[in-house]
Amino acid sequence: MTIRRREFIAVVGCAAAVWPLAVRAQQPAMLAIGFLHITSPDARTDHLRAFRQGLKDAGYIEGENVSIVYRWAENHIDRLPALAADWCNDRSP
Repeated sequence: MTIRRREFIAVVGCAAAVWPLAVRAQQPAMLAIGFLHITSPDARTDHLRAFRQGLKDAGYIEGENVSIVYRWAENHIDRLPALAADWCNDRSP
């Protein structure tokens, strides 16, 4: 009886240790990209289209395996540091 009980405890202990790893392996973390620009999105539609196409060509599709957070300074260069800090603060755990 003692051997079986030890074996059971060992199996349950190993399963409990491995289970969280298996769950994490099934859910890959989504890559997050911060897109920061001095102008407005209206002024950069061609650039945004090319940016997204480049990501797609590399295997990244917005909303599927990559999230993109856009920040626009609306031609106010002094806003860039605060916009970057805002994005970083949103990403911290």
